[in-house]
Amino acid sequence: MGSAPWWRKQRSAWTASPPLPSLCSFLSKLRGRWQRCRRQAKLSAQLCLHNPEIKLESLKEDIKEFLKTSGWEKKLQNAVYNELSVFPLPCHPSAPPEHIKESLAYMRKAQGNWEKRILKSLNSMCTELGIPLAQKRSINEQKELLSKWNEMGTDEPDLSLFRPVYAPKDFLEVLMNLRNPNYESSEQPSFRNHLGLIQVPLKVKDIPELKEYFGELDLSTGQMDIDDSANVPPELFENEHLRLGQKVLIKQDSAASQQYVRQGCPTSLRAELWALILNISSQPEDILYYEQLKSNVIQHDLLVDSLIYKDVKLTASNDDYYFVFEDYLYQVLLCFSRDTSVLDHFEYNSATPPKSYIRGKLGMEEYAVFYPPNGVIPFHGFSMYVAPLCFLYNEPSRLYQIFREIYVRYFFRLHSISSHPSGIVSLCLLFETLLQTHLPQLFYHLREIGAQPLRISFKWMVRAFSGYLATDQLLLLWDRILGYNSLEILAVLAAAVFAFRAVNLMEVTSLAAAEAVLADLSTLKVMPLLQIFLFATGT
Repeated sequence: MGSAPWWRKQRSAWTASPPLPSLCSFLSKLRGRWQRCRRQAKLSAQLCLHNPEIKLESLKEDIKEFLKTSGWEKKLQNAVYNELSVFPLPCHPSAPPEHIKESLAYMRKAQGNWEKRILKSLNSMCTELGIPLAQKRSINEQKELLSKWNEMGTDEPDLSLFRPVYAPKDFLEVLMNLRNPNYESSEQPSFRNHLGLIQVPLKVKDIPELKEYFGELDLSTGQMDIDDSANVPPELFENEHLRLGQKVLIKQDSAASQQYVRQGCPTSLRAELWALILNISSQPEDILYYEQLKSNVIQHDLLVDSLIYKDVKLTASNDDYYFVFEDYLYQVLLCFSRDTSVLDHFEYNSATPPKSYIRGKLGMEEYAVFYPPNGVIPFHGFSMYVAPLCFLYNEPSRLYQIFREIYVRYFFRLHSISSHPSGIVSLCLLFETLLQTHLPQLFYHLREIGAQPLRISFKWMVRAFSGYLATDQLLLLWDRILGYNSLEILAVLAAAVFAFRAVNLMEVTSLAAAEAVLADLSTLKVMPLLQIFLFATGT
């Protein structure tokens, strides 16, 4: 684990003169986090000042010692580390604000056009069905919803007329048509031979860079769920890893936790370790906030509520692993749609929250409101971002906090158009590059029969493999997402799956046949696939 300062990896990003707006925004966010626990700290400080051992001449040192012994030093340190983990790297001081969200103009334009398309689809549904985007529930409706809040899965509303606003395949078609208008493919030597569906020349890691980045996954390092890693008996490694994890939890250090989970989490510690990495600690005000969101759900009916119901019914309710959590999914997702704090992530998200207008005030900006309130329109499969977390957290408000933080840190990138290394465009390009470079025969064969590999793997990546892998394997994969603070592992695993099934895939003659070979991933073991692909294939 080491004792290196937690800020070391971020240090190079903060130059001697970071852009003032970015720094001010960062400090503002940090101040907001600190103020949430200010009253507790103030009370602790007041009690401390009554201590007769506190002397004026040693006040500075006494305060430092108090912060350390009371745990506030660690809390502040974790808050700073959390912000540095999600805050975008500073750009040039003269760069316009939109460059913080996305530096490439053609990406911003494509995202804007995609947003218009989504909003048009939503408004068309609203018009066709004659249903308002939002309306207040009657007193009787409020009482009924409140009475069945914990058993909404038993409700069977007629959703036949509702359709998902879009599905992953619709999004893929948009990404396939992305082009950089400043270049012709023939003028891009490094990209000239790329034969995949993604045709934008972004910089992605090659195998040597991936080996270095994911160094803790190598064959000589012990991993959870690996029987013979590092020539150490699995029982011995797991016992020692468990003891180490317990020490990390005692330290309550977010940075140490993030480093620890790179080797996987013991099942018994995962919930607490993930909460520590995400800097989630359930305080009374957090529970109250969740109850306020719940109250908003009870009082107001949104059109997106029906989209959420429909999505859960079409996905998680039909999944052998997740159908038992149907009630939790409704609770979390309905509250999520009302949570205006989610809007903060649009500061570094290439997307812009959609707006609607108060009835009769169309086009008048002063009457524009974000819709839904959190700015996120759910799509087909969205509920699968929540479902695996139900295995870890059985208290709704804590489950909600964890999901919200994982979403605003990672999963929003899977359905936004951007040039970010963890963005879906880069993941698609990384997947295709790995396959074309290191499994060229397989790549060309599938391409020739009309079975472009990305058409199969895209749905895995856009859902972070949720609903495709067995839950224990999925959680081991998500350990690494949190541990490396990156979604790139999704593209590597997708390529590794194709490599594992390469012999069978070389025999197929159609897209349908290729999809059949890759239809069931539930028996796959994540870590052996990743290790073999990255470190044992000679690539």
